[in-house]
Amino acid sequence: MHPMLNIAVRAARSAGEIINRSAENVGRLQINYKSKNDYATEVDRMAEQEIIRIIKAAFPEHAILAEESGEHEGNDYVWIIDPLDGTTNFLHGFPQFAVSIALKLKDRIEIGVIYDPLRDELFTAERGGGAMMNSRKIRVTAQTNMTGALLGTGFPFKNLQHIDAYLGMFKALSIDTAGIRRAGAAALDLAYVASGRLDGFWEIGLQPWDMAAGILLIKEAGGVATDFTFSDTYLDSGNLIAGNPKMHQLIYKAIEPHVTDNLKKKTR
Repeated sequence: MHPMLNIAVRAARSAGEIINRSAENVGRLQINYKSKNDYATEVDRMAEQEIIRIIKAAFPEHAILAEESGEHEGNDYVWIIDPLDGTTNFLHGFPQFAVSIALKLKDRIEIGVIYDPLRDELFTAERGGGAMMNSRKIRVTAQTNMTGALLGTGFPFKNLQHIDAYLGMFKALSIDTAGIRRAGAAALDLAYVASGRLDGFWEIGLQPWDMAAGILLIKEAGGVATDFTFSDTYLDSGNLIAGNPKMHQLIYKAIEPHVTDNLKKKTR
């Protein structure tokens, strides 16, 4: 295993232990309101601090972009961290949340790790090295049409200015599919696309830490990821379409009529 991937795995598992220990005492946690429908707990902060501690011990010169503590200056290597993706789920005891860690060198994502501490499922990828779930190689599905397809999504609940466009996309995609799932943790949704549990995914207004690791997983598992302009500027725009090559194309074709001019720009 690549040394940097090794560190990411160690950090994700350590953060996962903190999350699991805290899951039994959710009612006692201090909760901070960050913005509309956006919350942070002391568990988010403790898990993030643990991840940063492990990374900085190994690579003190690397930069960090973390959901709770923001930017930490460093060199061209940037660790992109979501210590607890799915905080609202966690607070309600809904078992769908994960740790997400990615490493970006300049404009390329090199390492991606998503860890589900409840199921002890570890999704890993390194650029050019394929994608794994625990010790098993994973691939995107071979689905080639909407009939029978299972898609994942996220509602634009933090920024309702795009709700009409989103509902148009949802309607267009729901007509022929077997179903659309909104589980509330984008990192896990993307890991599920990479591992074949979902055939495709789309969402408006994601943050880099929501999707960086998952995008690498999907690409290394044979999939495609772009934003709504069919380019790779998703970390800037916050908009994402992902799936196997054919499903990505079909999702793009279905939602394109509903992509407003504002959605072709940065939406966060």
